[in-house]
Amino acid sequence: MAPSGKRTGESTRSKGPAPPNSAGYLDGRLLIAMPVMGDPRFERSVIYLCAHSAEGAMGIIVNHPAGSIDFPELLQQLGIIKKGEHIKLPENAESMKVLRGGPVDTGRGFVLHSSDFYIDNATLRIDDGVCLTATVDILRAIANGSGPKHAILALGYAGWAPGQLESEIQSNGWLHCDADSDLIFGDDVDEKYGRALRKIGIDPGMLSNEAGHA
Repeated sequence: MAPSGKRTGESTRSKGPAPPNSAGYLDGRLLIAMPVMGDPRFERSVIYLCAHSAEGAMGIIVNHPAGSIDFPELLQQLGIIKKGEHIKLPENAESMKVLRGGPVDTGRGFVLHSSDFYIDNATLRIDDGVCLTATVDILRAIANGSGPKHAILALGYAGWAPGQLESEIQSNGWLHCDADSDLIFGDDVDEKYGRALRKIGIDPGMLSNEAGHA
């Protein structure tokens, strides 16, 4: 069973620092999809959980590129820069990854970023090193060089209803592990799934034969 796409996005608008992680909840950790899940939207996905509570869960897929979408072109479409101005962009903006964050709100951008950047009443502090901001102001900051040191832009997010994620984990749909900056923000998007599995001691080759089975 895969995430239903139920909207739980209200949690992305929390104000101020996040409360301490409650026992049993996985916010600030990575979910790793098992082949037995059987949902192509989440096949081989690594998801950073931004919020997880009794009210449900919300996360961002960090290893699925959003097709051929280019970040400088996206800035042009949003009117943040003019055509041709991409040559003036900071290096981290020029090379910033645009990812497919999940099946909910796919027309909306969510920026996962390092905690050296914060906008009052707009940024959700997930843990000591990672924040989430979903306003266009952070894109402007990245374009002019005043944004966070590390960031990825995701289009859409994954959402779970109350108790749904717990049920999927019990059904062996997901594994989970500690997050680290390289797995979230690293450039080697195609390698993240294998590296996340190896982080918890699993050889990705041992799972390949199970792919495609529900």
